[in-house]
Amino acid sequence: MHITGGCHCGHVTYEAELDPQRVVICHCSDCQKLTGSPFRVTAVVPDNDLKVTGEPRMYKRVADSGRVRQQYFCPECGSQLFVNGEGEASKIWGVRWGSIDQRMDVKPQRQVWCRSAPAWLSEIGELPAREKD
Repeated sequence: MHITGGCHCGHVTYEAELDPQRVVICHCSDCQKLTGSPFRVTAVVPDNDLKVTGEPRMYKRVADSGRVRQQYFCPECGSQLFVNGEGEASKIWGVRWGSIDQRMDVKPQRQVWCRSAPAWLSEIGELPAREKD
């Protein structure tokens, strides 16, 4: 699946070829803290299938798994865009779901770090809902 996307302000854009089976929900505490949300959705792509325009900034963090994670974001608006690792893990990129233009067509296929998921998450469908606010 061909996807396009970018940050909120448009300073960094990208296009990629995505395998729709490689879309993951992560409930880890790092993803919660980075997003201010109970989870993050990431689409995994090989480095040769990702073409970036603009210069994202990067910082490194050791994740709960013990792996070094390189977090990429827009230096202008702060939008989280990508993640990868060091060494061999630098060849695999995680594209942040919220930055994908076709995100409504990109459905998660599995979940990880579920022990960190809030207990109330399974009840979200029962909450009152409006199409707009």
